[in-house]
Amino acid sequence: MATALAMPKLGMTMREGRVVSWPQPVDARVEKGAVVLVIESEKAEVEIEAPAAGVLRHVYVPEGETVPSGTLLAAITETADEPFDAEAFRRVHDRPEAPAAAGPVPPAAVPGGGSVRRTAETPVTPAARALARRLGVEPARVPGTGPGGRVTREDVEAWAARRRALVPVAEGVALEVPTEGAGDPVVLLPGFGTDVSMFARQIPVLAERWHVLGVNPRGVGLSDAPEEARYEVATMAADVAALLDEPAHVVGASLGAAVAIELALVHPERLRSLTLITPFVEADARLLAVVDAWCRVASEASAEAVARLLLPWMFSRAYLADEGRRERTARGLAATAPRVPAPTLARAAAGMRAWSGSRRTDLARLALPTLVIVAGDDLLTPDGEAVAGAIPGARCRAVPRAAHAVALEAPEAVGEAIRTHLEAH
Repeated sequence: MATALAMPKLGMTMREGRVVSWPQPVDARVEKGAVVLVIESEKAEVEIEAPAAGVLRHVYVPEGETVPSGTLLAAITETADEPFDAEAFRRVHDRPEAPAAAGPVPPAAVPGGGSVRRTAETPVTPAARALARRLGVEPARVPGTGPGGRVTREDVEAWAARRRALVPVAEGVALEVPTEGAGDPVVLLPGFGTDVSMFARQIPVLAERWHVLGVNPRGVGLSDAPEEARYEVATMAADVAALLDEPAHVVGASLGAAVAIELALVHPERLRSLTLITPFVEADARLLAVVDAWCRVASEASAEAVARLLLPWMFSRAYLADEGRRERTARGLAATAPRVPAPTLARAAAGMRAWSGSRRTDLARLALPTLVIVAGDDLLTPDGEAVAGAIPGARCRAVPRAAHAVALEAPEAVGEAIRTHLEAH
């Protein structure tokens, strides 16, 4: 008997993982529960335990390779000399998921949608093309998991299923809203240029007690991307309000905090509590300059270039001095960048500029239990404490020696602060 070890899916945002190391060599004896693999996912390293005792008989994915969740990584047999056919075992147990969207999906990805761009060079199997035709899916927009990026029938099925799971929020607009856990709703609103994976380290903590909903805004991931001049903060807040059928705890970071503030001002009855991470009510010159550079680089260069641009603005000196964490984070940011394409960045940036300063005198009207989390080394939104001071009764939690991406840099401190706030309200 052989036991399969596959790339796990750790939480609602994980789509793929990178094999960091195999601590034990092939043919080594392993005990159930012993660490047999280290993977990198969502910008963090995770130790994976052996699901059964036996011999690490075959490794399918070498160190340094990134593969989708569900990909067969290794086989463990009870003994070293029992018959074992590695290829036959792979055919039975290799079940990779379709990768995450590399950008927003146009309406033609579901029946009844409009036109899309077509890419004739995209490799597609005949079975996948036939299924895509039946489902109304444009195969050129489906990330492929087959050899050379070929789109398979399974890729089309998974893509269509994820599109069916989108939640309508306005006429012709539906959003990707992955969920996890049960209980009262907690809504997570990511910052500019990212998706809900920025909360990957907080989601498991919150999902132990609450029903967590991660909202990918317009143009992010699988969410629809209307061709508008700008994505207004008020519109993004209205989208969130449309998702809620009962009052929720709302957590927003950076631009997501602006959306949360707007939501709380316009629809206070939809909120139980408010958590603002590195918030602003007026974008200063540095923040706007970084956003402009981000948009420009995203339109002209690679995802890795975007990641390298962001590192010194998003993370503290101490964090960047750790080469392992720095490079792991760079890979994570580069993986996220394609989910927020350049047109979405430009529209979100225009919406941010239009909103900036418009709510400066309105914070005093907020009457919700509010937690503001600020970072001691934040270069981009350094006025978080002033935001907290302007909200009646707000509590401010400072995370020293962390920068703007505090949810990634100090995940435990941020997760504990949010959990404590939610439990109190």
